[in-house]
Amino acid sequence: MVPWLLLLLAALPVSGEDDLKPRNMLPGCPDIVSRSEWRALPSQCLRPLNLPVDFVVVTQTAGNPCFSPSDCEQQIRNIQVDHVQIQGFCDISYNFLIGEDGLIYEGRGWSTTGQHSDATWNSISLGIGFIGNFRNRAPAPRAIRAIQSLLRCGTQHGVLSSQYMIRTPQGEQQRAADRLYRELRKLPHY
Repeated sequence: MVPWLLLLLAALPVSGEDDLKPRNMLPGCPDIVSRSEWRALPSQCLRPLNLPVDFVVVTQTAGNPCFSPSDCEQQIRNIQVDHVQIQGFCDISYNFLIGEDGLIYEGRGWSTTGQHSDATWNSISLGIGFIGNFRNRAPAPRAIRAIQSLLRCGTQHGVLSSQYMIRTPQGEQQRAADRLYRELRKLPHY
């Protein structure tokens, strides 16, 4: 083999190696596991989100928790299949999901309208889903740090207005005692 070709091949990443690392979607922001990394189905969503938004709707997925990237990715794929194939959504309903592994997972992303609440809220908010059920326990501290980093990033890049407010979906207001919502109330902008 030609020596320069060997050098070129040696400099390339091993197949799949680079694809497994989270990537920053915006400069200066936390790493976000992309849709391709968690092996998402193709999105059929076309409705852009009018930015910046004034609200962030935060909810729990109410399924099983996940504590490792492989478990979280599987949970997200399960959620997406439910949302697309059972509920008939154009994609997973959330803009982002947060696992108890402390990672942020791209759902519809920064600029596509979600289906995380009702039609009024979907069009004026970013939807974030914490993976799991937090009725009787608080999310891991690293998951709370992850949402704080994501919100700072959104504000820094003009996706969120500087005066955004965190809300919970109307149907979840009665769960005010849930441990997730107790943690959210401690955040600025709640």
